[in-house]
Amino acid sequence: MTLFLNKIHSYFVQFSSPFKQMEPERCFESRNTSCLKSSYPIPLRVTLYIIFGVIIILTVCGNLLVTFSVAYFKQLHTPTNYLILSLAMSDLLLGIIVMFPSMIRTIESCWYFGDFFCNVCMSSVYTLVTASIINLSFISVDRYYAVCQPLLYRSKISVNVVLIMILLCWSISVILGFGMIFLKLNILGVEDLYYNHVALSSTVSSVISFYLPGIIMLCVYLKIFLVAQTQFRSIQIAGCVIAVKKSNTSQTKATKTLAIVMGVFLCFWTPFFVCNIINPFISYSIPPTFIVTLGWLGNSNSAVNPIIYAFFYSWFRKAFKLLTSGNIFKSDSSETTLFTE
Repeated sequence: MTLFLNKIHSYFVQFSSPFKQMEPERCFESRNTSCLKSSYPIPLRVTLYIIFGVIIILTVCGNLLVTFSVAYFKQLHTPTNYLILSLAMSDLLLGIIVMFPSMIRTIESCWYFGDFFCNVCMSSVYTLVTASIINLSFISVDRYYAVCQPLLYRSKISVNVVLIMILLCWSISVILGFGMIFLKLNILGVEDLYYNHVALSSTVSSVISFYLPGIIMLCVYLKIFLVAQTQFRSIQIAGCVIAVKKSNTSQTKATKTLAIVMGVFLCFWTPFFVCNIINPFISYSIPPTFIVTLGWLGNSNSAVNPIIYAFFYSWFRKAFKLLTSGNIFKSDSSETTLFTE
């Protein structure tokens, strides 16, 4: 498996920079088999460090705020918000575990953190991206029952049910993400099978882990909005009381916000997965630098989600104000009313 990772890393390093030095330089001069090092000009390196640094800071701080807010304020202890908490955790861990070392590898073109952490980083990427899309899938199920089956919502989507969803999400993601590398499944011939049918394997893995869940979520949200439109017209015709209208409007707004989160995720990651599918069929002619750029585009989605929450959720803005003002440390602040029903 180490040889396998070295081959991947060597492939990335040899082509990851358009700015080549006149004389070959290796990442580790003491090793004749070390990967060739390619360097960006200093002004470009500084610019890239600033850009990636901002993305990492926004990802970590934004998702840390979402995680803390949902966990701390009792009014936010709802099934939907627990799923949002799980999604924020996957984004937070991506920023902490993956983005920082990936930034150094991308700019410096060398991996300085050892083989073990290389395995951890690679496994974490697959784990956390898988966890994100599974969380989004469960959120779409939650929204379906909230809008399309409101009378069954409390019985079907209880806190216990959501906790089981979250447990399944992370169990599946960890098994898929860490299983191949740390359980050394290549001993069973899985790695050989992958290389003998690399185009098919890449297509199947992308379809199962990204395209299929994405299409299902799009269909679910389309169904939700069609039902929501029907309900809204029925309420207008029947002249229902204000409380019913307000409840319907609240659920619809929450659904729209979470649909935007799902749509942004698909927009940010689709280019990468499109290249992931077509690259084996065109003899890997897509420049690796371009693929790395698309990978960072996907990663930056983790920094965007808290911005969406801040724009659409008043509770997020109020929690942020309480935290930055220091009022969060007052006694019984967890009982603070962040929004009215």
